[in-house]
Amino acid sequence: MFTLKMLKFFRIILLLVFLMQMQIVSALNLKTGAEQPEKYLRLVRNKNIGLVVNHTSIVKEEHLVDFLLKNEIKVRTIFAPEHGFRGNASAGKEIKDGIDPSTGLPVISLYGKTKKPTTEHLKNIDMLIFDIQDVGCRFYTYISTLHLVIEACAENEIDLLVLDRPNPNGDYVAGPILKPGFESFVGMDPIPVVHGCTVGELAKMINGEKWHKAENNCVIHVIPVANYTHSMKYELPVLPSPNLPNYLSVRLYPSLCFFEATSVSVGRGTDFPFQVLGGPNRNLGDFKFIPRSIKGAAINPLNEGQECYGIDLRKLEEVPRFTLKYFLDFYKKYENEEEFLTRENWFNLLAGTDKLIALIREGKKEADMLDYFEKELEEFKDLRKKYLLYPDFE
Repeated sequence: MFTLKMLKFFRIILLLVFLMQMQIVSALNLKTGAEQPEKYLRLVRNKNIGLVVNHTSIVKEEHLVDFLLKNEIKVRTIFAPEHGFRGNASAGKEIKDGIDPSTGLPVISLYGKTKKPTTEHLKNIDMLIFDIQDVGCRFYTYISTLHLVIEACAENEIDLLVLDRPNPNGDYVAGPILKPGFESFVGMDPIPVVHGCTVGELAKMINGEKWHKAENNCVIHVIPVANYTHSMKYELPVLPSPNLPNYLSVRLYPSLCFFEATSVSVGRGTDFPFQVLGGPNRNLGDFKFIPRSIKGAAINPLNEGQECYGIDLRKLEEVPRFTLKYFLDFYKKYENEEEFLTRENWFNLLAGTDKLIALIREGKKEADMLDYFEKELEEFKDLRKKYLLYPDFE
C-alpha cells in the first residue's frame, strides 16, 4: 500500500529520470557556434577576416579555415595560440610565424615574441573570429589570448566574433580569485581557478567589466552553443592540448596544475599526463612511472628518465571537482618544503595569490582554506550571472 510519502518519492525519481533524458536529448542536439553557419556567415560575408584558431576549431569534421574558404569567405590571416595552429607544440614552447601549407595563408604566432595582435597585423582586417576550445581554468592560456585579442580589437576598432563552445569544467565555480599583482599569462583577469564560463561568456565579462587596457570597449558578437546548459557533461571531441588527452585529465587539471611548481611530476612525458602524480622519493606511493621526452607533447619533462613513485588517478571511481587534497597530501610527505615546492613564485601565479601558500604553511585544513576564499567566490558568482548565456548549474 502506497503512502503519500512514498508517492512523493516516486514522483521525484520520475522527475530525475525525465531531467536526465532531457539532458541526453540536449547533448545529442548540441551544436557549437561554429556548427551554426546560418547565424554567422552573413556577418563575415564580403569582409576581410582574421582567425584566432587552432586544431580544435572544427565544424563537424572540417577545420573552420577550410569551411570558411569553401564558403568564399575572405580569410586573410591565421593567429595561433599556445601549442600552435595545428596543436602539436609542447607546453611553453615558443611558436613562430609561418605559412599554413594547406591554404597558403600567413600564420601569426600569439605565443612567441608577441602575444597580442599588433596594429600592423590588423591593418587589412575587418573582423576577427575567435574559435578555440577552452577547458574552464584560469591558468589555461587560451583565455589569456582571448583577453589580449579583445584588447587589440578594441584599440583598432575591429569587431570580434566568438564562436562559442561548451566548457567541460563549466558545471561549477571554485578556487581563489586572482589578486592584483599576480597577473601573468597564466592569469590575466580577477576570476577564480575554475570560472564556470564558456569563452563567449568570458569575452562578454572581460569586455563588460573593462578588464582590458583599451580606452573603449570592443564590439563582440557571440554565436552561442545550441542546446547547452552548464550542468551538462561534455567530453571534448578533440583533445585541447597535447597533455590533456581525455576527459579524466581535463577534469583533474584544475586540481593538479599546482604541482607544476613542485618536484612532483603530473605525468608529462608519459601516456597518461594529468592522471598520475609521482616523484623520485619512494615514500610518495607504490605506483611507478618513468617520464620520457615525447615530441610535440613533453620535451625534457620533469624527472625525465627517473623512476617516479606516487599514485595512479586513473583508478578513481569518481573524479573530484577542484580539490587541494592531492597537493596537501604530497606536501606533508616532504620533511623539507624546498625539496617539494621548487618554484614558489610560479605557484603563486597559478593560485593568483600568495595567501594560499600561507594558509598551507599554517597547517590549515582544506575545508578551512576553501572557506577563507568563499566570500569573494560568492561575489564572483553574482558578477558572473550578468554574463551567462546558458541555463546555470545553480
